[in-house]
Amino acid sequence: MKTSWRSASLVATAAAVLALTTACGQEQGTQSTGSQNVGATAAAGDYGTSTTAGNGYGADSGTQQSAAAQAEAAGQLSVTESAKLGKVLTDSAGLTLYRFDKDTAEPPKSSCDGDCAKAWPPVPAEGAEAATGVDKALLGEVTRSDGTKQLTVAGWPMYRYAKDTKAGDANGQGVGGTWFASAPNGKKATLADLPGLSVRKDAKLGDIVVDKNGMTVYRFMKDQAWPVSKSACTGACLEKWPAVAPVAANDTKGVKKKGLMGFTRPDGVKQMTVNCWPIYTFSGDTAPGDTNGQGVGGTWYAVAPDGKPVGASE
Repeated sequence: MKTSWRSASLVATAAAVLALTTACGQEQGTQSTGSQNVGATAAAGDYGTSTTAGNGYGADSGTQQSAAAQAEAAGQLSVTESAKLGKVLTDSAGLTLYRFDKDTAEPPKSSCDGDCAKAWPPVPAEGAEAATGVDKALLGEVTRSDGTKQLTVAGWPMYRYAKDTKAGDANGQGVGGTWFASAPNGKKATLADLPGLSVRKDAKLGDIVVDKNGMTVYRFMKDQAWPVSKSACTGACLEKWPAVAPVAANDTKGVKKKGLMGFTRPDGVKQMTVNCWPIYTFSGDTAPGDTNGQGVGGTWYAVAPDGKPVGASE
């Protein structure tokens, strides 16, 4: 039965690929079925401020919060969508919660005391409540060296950062290579688990396509989609606008399936298309969530889930 099911699955997949290639007039052999890195962009990672401050913990006395603010209860925890970090755990005021690599989760133990705790105020366990997207069973507490109870998530002690002054700030991300924003499950917040192509809601542009690193994907108005996909971006242009490499159709989420395929450029580079239109990333975007390529030259636009250029007419 297993062999029969697998054979049927392969036949169905092949039929789906053939249907997509017909839509763009491409050769079936140009479709990539492997899992490849999308675009010539840097992997998502440290987007915080890795500064060295006077007290050696990433914040000096001039930026530290008041004692009252340091001890403030977390209240109703929330899950915030960060363009740079993915799903991030925040307190009721929208302040980012962090974890420290030098702590331990099994058993829970905090290694941040003294000046460290002034720069990274421990989050009190009392008053913390789980919200949608946060498993209540993961919430706990650890007794610190001063006898106070600190909130833990999946065993990891939680902290705020003195340099975060408003909701959405994540200035503590990557400080010292040991401090990281916490995901709702207590792990380090990351975009590493994104599909090859997916959809992100941008505050200004709406729904736009991003690659596996969370980088914005663009279209070039001088390109061609029909009867065959053709890129007009070559040479120096391709250095500024790296072609997005093909990804398997089942490694995408929220993107229109018709015309979702790869093709081989005349220079031999394999490139992905959305609705048969070649797609690119932009070298001027340095972090996930950047849209610096939007409208450049009146010819480059972010890609909508259906392959249309956001903010431009075809």
